[in-house]
Amino acid sequence: MKKRILIVEDDIHISNIIKMNLTLVGYETEQVYDGMEALDRIKGGKFDLILLDVMIPRMDGFELMEKIRPMQIPVIFLTAKNAVFDKVIGLKLGADDYMVKPFEAIELLARMETVLRRYGKEETIMSFQDINVYIDKREVTVREEVVELTPKEYELLLVLLKNKNIALSREQFIEKVWGGDFYGETRTVDMHIKSLRKKLNLQDHIKTIYKIGYRLED
Repeated sequence: MKKRILIVEDDIHISNIIKMNLTLVGYETEQVYDGMEALDRIKGGKFDLILLDVMIPRMDGFELMEKIRPMQIPVIFLTAKNAVFDKVIGLKLGADDYMVKPFEAIELLARMETVLRRYGKEETIMSFQDINVYIDKREVTVREEVVELTPKEYELLLVLLKNKNIALSREQFIEKVWGGDFYGETRTVDMHIKSLRKKLNLQDHIKTIYKIGYRLED
Protein backbone atom coordinates (compact mmCIF):
# COMPACT_ATOMS: atom_id res chain seq x y z
CA MET A 1 0.00 0.00 0.00
CA LYS A 2 1.27 3.46 -0.91
CA LYS A 3 2.25 5.77 1.91
CA ARG A 4 0.01 8.84 2.17
CA ILE A 5 1.79 12.15 2.59
CA LEU A 6 0.10 15.48 3.38
CA ILE A 7 1.95 18.48 1.93
CA VAL A 8 1.15 21.66 3.87
CA GLU A 9 2.82 24.45 1.90
CA ASP A 10 1.32 27.77 0.80
CA ASP A 11 3.79 28.33 -2.04
CA ILE A 12 1.97 26.53 -4.87
CA HIS A 13 5.12 26.19 -6.97
CA ILE A 14 7.08 24.53 -4.16
CA SER A 15 4.09 22.37 -3.21
CA ASN A 16 3.75 21.15 -6.80
CA ILE A 17 7.45 20.33 -7.07
CA ILE A 18 7.31 18.31 -3.85
CA LYS A 19 4.19 16.52 -5.05
CA MET A 20 5.78 15.71 -8.41
CA ASN A 21 8.90 14.22 -6.81
CA LEU A 22 6.97 12.19 -4.26
CA THR A 23 4.59 10.88 -6.91
CA LEU A 24 7.52 9.83 -9.09
CA VAL A 25 8.83 7.51 -6.37
CA GLY A 26 5.43 6.06 -5.49
CA TYR A 27 3.99 8.12 -2.64
CA GLU A 28 0.33 9.15 -2.56
CA THR A 29 0.03 12.85 -1.79
CA GLU A 30 -2.52 15.49 -0.86
CA GLN A 31 -1.88 19.23 -0.91
CA VAL A 32 -3.27 21.96 1.34
CA TYR A 33 -2.22 25.58 1.55
CA ASP A 34 -3.08 26.90 5.03
CA GLY A 35 -3.16 25.70 8.62
CA MET A 36 -6.94 25.54 9.09
CA GLU A 37 -7.44 23.51 5.92
CA ALA A 38 -4.61 21.22 7.00
CA LEU A 39 -6.21 20.64 10.42
CA ASP A 40 -9.54 19.72 8.82
CA ARG A 41 -7.85 17.35 6.37
CA ILE A 42 -5.80 15.69 9.13
CA LYS A 43 -8.88 15.15 11.28
CA GLY A 44 -10.74 13.65 8.34
CA GLY A 45 -8.07 11.42 6.85
CA LYS A 46 -5.23 9.05 7.63
CA PHE A 47 -1.71 10.14 6.76
CA ASP A 48 1.61 8.38 7.24
CA LEU A 49 3.61 11.61 7.33
CA ILE A 50 3.08 15.38 7.13
CA LEU A 51 5.41 17.84 5.41
CA LEU A 52 4.62 21.06 7.23
CA ASP A 53 5.73 24.56 6.26
CA VAL A 54 6.16 26.87 9.25
CA MET A 55 4.96 30.13 7.68
CA ILE A 56 1.46 29.27 6.41
CA PRO A 57 -1.71 31.42 6.53
CA ARG A 58 -4.56 31.26 9.07
CA MET A 59 -2.65 29.01 11.49
CA ASP A 60 1.14 28.72 11.38
CA GLY A 61 3.00 25.42 11.45
CA PHE A 62 3.96 25.67 15.12
CA GLU A 63 0.35 26.22 16.23
CA LEU A 64 -0.86 23.41 13.98
CA MET A 65 1.82 21.11 15.38
CA GLU A 66 0.55 21.72 18.91
CA LYS A 67 -2.97 20.73 17.88
CA ILE A 68 -2.03 17.55 16.03
CA ARG A 69 0.71 16.32 18.37
CA PRO A 70 -1.63 13.90 20.23
CA MET A 71 -2.36 12.16 16.91
CA GLN A 72 1.26 10.98 16.76
CA ILE A 73 1.63 11.48 13.02
CA PRO A 74 5.26 11.93 11.89
CA VAL A 75 6.00 15.54 10.89
CA ILE A 76 8.89 17.11 9.00
CA PHE A 77 8.96 20.91 9.20
CA LEU A 78 9.78 22.82 6.02
CA THR A 79 10.86 26.42 6.35
CA ALA A 80 12.76 29.20 4.62
CA LYS A 81 14.18 30.27 7.95
CA ASN A 82 17.56 29.01 9.09
CA ALA A 83 17.38 30.30 12.65
CA VAL A 84 18.41 27.83 15.34
CA PHE A 85 15.61 29.20 17.54
CA ASP A 86 12.93 28.11 15.05
CA LYS A 87 14.50 24.67 14.70
CA VAL A 88 14.54 24.20 18.47
CA ILE A 89 10.88 25.25 18.74
CA GLY A 90 9.86 22.83 16.00
CA LEU A 91 11.68 19.87 17.49
CA LYS A 92 10.46 20.64 21.01
CA LEU A 93 6.89 20.67 19.70
CA GLY A 94 7.39 17.11 18.53
CA ALA A 95 8.50 17.40 14.90
CA ASP A 96 10.65 14.51 13.73
CA ASP A 97 12.89 16.53 11.44
CA TYR A 98 13.44 20.05 10.12
CA MET A 99 14.48 21.06 6.61
CA VAL A 100 15.46 24.49 5.36
CA LYS A 101 14.30 25.51 1.87
CA PRO A 102 15.56 25.22 -0.77
CA PHE A 103 16.50 21.54 -0.59
CA GLU A 104 17.11 18.77 -3.10
CA ALA A 105 14.46 16.12 -3.71
CA ILE A 106 16.90 13.32 -2.89
CA GLU A 107 17.58 14.84 0.54
CA LEU A 108 13.87 15.16 1.31
CA LEU A 109 13.23 11.54 0.25
CA ALA A 110 16.09 10.33 2.45
CA ARG A 111 14.79 12.25 5.47
CA MET A 112 11.26 10.93 4.89
CA GLU A 113 12.55 7.39 4.64
CA THR A 114 14.40 7.77 7.95
CA VAL A 115 11.32 9.12 9.72
CA LEU A 116 9.00 6.46 8.29
CA ARG A 117 11.46 3.75 9.35
CA ARG A 118 11.52 5.18 12.86
CA TYR A 119 7.74 4.82 13.05
CA GLY A 120 7.77 1.35 11.55
CA LYS A 121 6.04 2.63 8.41
CA GLU A 122 8.76 1.73 5.92
CA GLU A 123 7.89 -0.79 3.25
CA THR A 124 9.14 -4.33 4.01
CA ILE A 125 8.75 -5.40 0.37
CA MET A 126 9.73 -3.27 -2.61
CA SER A 127 8.73 -4.28 -6.12
CA PHE A 128 9.70 -3.25 -9.63
CA GLN A 129 8.61 -5.07 -12.77
CA ASP A 130 9.08 -8.77 -11.86
CA ILE A 131 11.62 -7.99 -9.13
CA ASN A 132 10.76 -8.22 -5.42
CA VAL A 133 13.09 -7.02 -2.67
CA TYR A 134 12.35 -8.38 0.80
CA ILE A 135 13.90 -5.81 3.11
CA ASP A 136 13.72 -7.86 6.31
CA LYS A 137 15.50 -10.83 4.72
CA ARG A 138 17.75 -8.78 2.39
CA GLU A 139 16.55 -11.12 -0.34
CA VAL A 140 15.97 -10.30 -4.01
CA THR A 141 13.87 -12.40 -6.37
CA VAL A 142 13.13 -12.25 -10.08
CA ARG A 143 9.96 -14.10 -11.06
CA GLU A 144 10.10 -15.72 -7.59
CA GLU A 145 13.64 -17.04 -8.17
CA VAL A 146 16.25 -15.82 -5.67
CA VAL A 147 19.07 -13.80 -7.23
CA GLU A 148 22.34 -13.49 -5.32
CA LEU A 149 23.62 -9.93 -5.05
CA THR A 150 26.73 -8.66 -3.34
CA PRO A 151 26.11 -6.32 -0.37
CA LYS A 152 26.98 -3.26 -2.47
CA GLU A 153 24.80 -4.40 -5.38
CA TYR A 154 21.91 -4.83 -2.97
CA GLU A 155 22.38 -1.36 -1.45
CA LEU A 156 22.69 0.15 -4.92
CA LEU A 157 19.44 -1.53 -5.97
CA LEU A 158 17.65 -0.07 -2.94
CA VAL A 159 18.91 3.42 -3.80
CA LEU A 160 17.62 3.03 -7.36
CA LEU A 161 14.22 1.77 -6.19
CA LYS A 162 13.78 4.46 -3.56
CA ASN A 163 14.64 7.16 -6.12
CA LYS A 164 12.81 5.71 -9.12
CA ASN A 165 12.53 8.16 -12.03
CA ILE A 166 15.07 10.50 -10.43
CA ALA A 167 18.51 10.92 -12.03
CA LEU A 168 21.32 10.45 -9.53
CA SER A 169 24.95 11.30 -10.09
CA ARG A 170 27.74 8.80 -9.55
CA GLU A 171 28.87 10.89 -6.59
CA GLN A 172 25.42 10.58 -5.00
CA PHE A 173 25.48 6.81 -5.45
CA ILE A 174 28.92 6.65 -3.84
CA GLU A 175 27.79 8.74 -0.88
CA LYS A 176 24.70 6.61 -0.29
CA VAL A 177 26.19 3.16 -0.93
CA TRP A 178 29.89 3.40 -0.12
CA GLY A 179 29.84 6.31 2.32
CA GLY A 180 31.48 9.70 2.43
CA ASP A 181 34.93 8.26 3.28
CA PHE A 182 35.18 6.27 0.02
CA TYR A 183 38.26 7.29 -1.99
CA GLY A 184 37.92 5.00 -5.02
CA GLU A 185 36.87 5.98 -8.53
CA THR A 186 33.34 6.73 -9.73
CA ARG A 187 33.92 3.93 -12.24
CA THR A 188 33.06 1.60 -9.34
CA VAL A 189 29.43 2.71 -9.73
CA ASP A 190 29.48 1.88 -13.45
CA MET A 191 30.76 -1.63 -12.75
CA HIS A 192 28.04 -2.32 -10.17
CA ILE A 193 25.33 -0.88 -12.43
CA LYS A 194 26.51 -3.17 -15.23
CA SER A 195 26.27 -6.16 -12.90
CA LEU A 196 22.76 -5.20 -11.71
CA ARG A 197 21.55 -4.79 -15.27
CA LYS A 198 22.76 -8.28 -16.12
CA LYS A 199 21.64 -10.11 -12.98
CA LEU A 200 18.17 -8.53 -12.83
CA ASN A 201 17.53 -8.02 -16.55
CA LEU A 202 17.36 -4.25 -16.11
CA GLN A 203 19.13 -3.23 -19.33
CA ASP A 204 16.04 -1.36 -20.52
CA HIS A 205 15.21 0.19 -17.15
CA ILE A 206 18.46 1.55 -15.68
CA LYS A 207 19.08 4.47 -18.01
CA THR A 208 22.46 6.11 -18.41
CA ILE A 209 22.13 9.89 -18.04
CA TYR A 210 24.89 11.50 -20.10
CA LYS A 211 27.58 13.18 -17.97
CA ILE A 212 25.49 12.70 -14.83
CA GLY A 213 24.78 9.12 -13.75
CA TYR A 214 21.81 6.79 -13.84
CA ARG A 215 18.03 6.67 -13.43
CA LEU A 216 15.66 3.73 -12.88
CA GLU A 217 12.59 3.93 -15.13
CA ASP A 218 9.53 1.75 -15.79
